Amino acid sequence: MNSRQRRGVILLLLSVLCALAAFAGVLSVINDVESKVGPEVTAYRVRSDVAPYTPLTTGQFEKIEMPERWLSENAVTDLRKIEGKIAVTTLREGSLLQDDMVVDQPALKAGEQEVAIMIDAATGVAGKITPGATVNVYATFEGEREGDPDQSKIIVTNARVLDVGRLTSLEPDEDSRGRPTDAVPITFALSTIDAQRITYAESFAQRVRLALVAPGTDTTVPETDRTYELAKDK
Repeated sequence: MNSRQRRGVILLLLSVLCALAAFAGVLSVINDVESKVGPEVTAYRVRSDVAPYTPLTTGQFEKIEMPERWLSENAVTDLRKIEGKIAVTTLREGSLLQDDMVVDQPALKAGEQEVAIMIDAATGVAGKITPGATVNVYATFEGEREGDPDQSKIIVTNARVLDVGRLTSLEPDEDSRGRPTDAVPITFALSTIDAQRITYAESFAQRVRLALVAPGTDTTVPETDRTYELAKDK
């Protein structure tokens, strides 16, 4: 091997050593970045602006991956956490979803109030009324004067049930009018006028009954059809 060949081999070896050094440097940089960034986790970003007090759905957010160390402690990483919640403020497009941006939906809507009454455990659609259900409330009344016909009235339509209490045994008294001694406290979300109607019925009706309404059904009844008398039935 002459001197020219030796120089070629030496240059080739130097090139290989430089390449290996460069590759090692790249690996070192990558490892350093990974050590600083850490593993990635799932987060969610707002697809488009969401108005305040709007009920939230999974379709309003898109899934992204980002380094865990860059994620805030209150970031939402599981969309099940938004079930039954609303936006507490305007959610801007592209912003990262955080749990302080949402709150539970209020039980009451604007203009509503909670009213609880005792309902006959047997006639109150026993076992089928649950929180979130919608019911119509019926009441039967004796005639105001002797000889007046008894009446059945639809007191409230589409009443929203907030809570169903435990079965309670009531002590009968002289004014019980034969009411059963077992009743269930049911809490409704009602407007002021409907709250007055339902509390009046509880106090003065012979019976108060609930009719369960199918989900998504509007059962608004005209005023002319809310009172029933057997003699007028055709």
